[in-house]
Amino acid sequence: MPLDITPEDFLTPSQVQTLKEHCRRRAETSSDTAHNKSVRDWAILHVALDSGLRVSEICALCVRDLLLDGDPAVLVVRDGKGHKKRAVHLGAPLRGHLVDFLAWKEQVGQSAAPPAPLFVSSRSRGPLTRTAVFRIFKAEARAVGLPARFSIHSCRHTYASLLYRASKYNIRLVQKQLGHRSIQTTQIYADVLNEDATVAVNNLPQ
Repeated sequence: MPLDITPEDFLTPSQVQTLKEHCRRRAETSSDTAHNKSVRDWAILHVALDSGLRVSEICALCVRDLLLDGDPAVLVVRDGKGHKKRAVHLGAPLRGHLVDFLAWKEQVGQSAAPPAPLFVSSRSRGPLTRTAVFRIFKAEARAVGLPARFSIHSCRHTYASLLYRASKYNIRLVQKQLGHRSIQTTQIYADVLNEDATVAVNNLPQ
């Protein structure tokens, strides 16, 4: 089924920055009772915003899926849509954050063994559920006044739009990072973000 997206599905760069700064600040300054959740939630949203993973892929991450000592650093999705395996390249800020997050897991007594879940439920002590990740995003988005139409999946759309522009419109790169089977799916982002359309409408006779 083709994607059905418009520019309203993307966070703006300013909204992304506001959300990141809020989550980072909460992780650094929250009280002892809320600290563990805040640190975890910031890591989850940073992964969502800077890797474009699907919610199910975030929930399935294990410690072994982070290959942070290589160049480039990558995050391995072992069972993506269609049971496809892929490597997602990580930028330096997310790489550094995940190195710190793994150290924090050990510090607070969470397992950092290769098969251990990366993001742990504070209740079950097992992997987080999709519903929990949806709620985490909604709570943080509400705290900074983001429109209610955004969901955790908006992070994936936002990542795709920002990566498309940052890569100088390299649609194949975006396809590989997102794990789309067909280039036609990724092409939707190129159509929505068509710079030629903006130029054209601005050049209409006045």
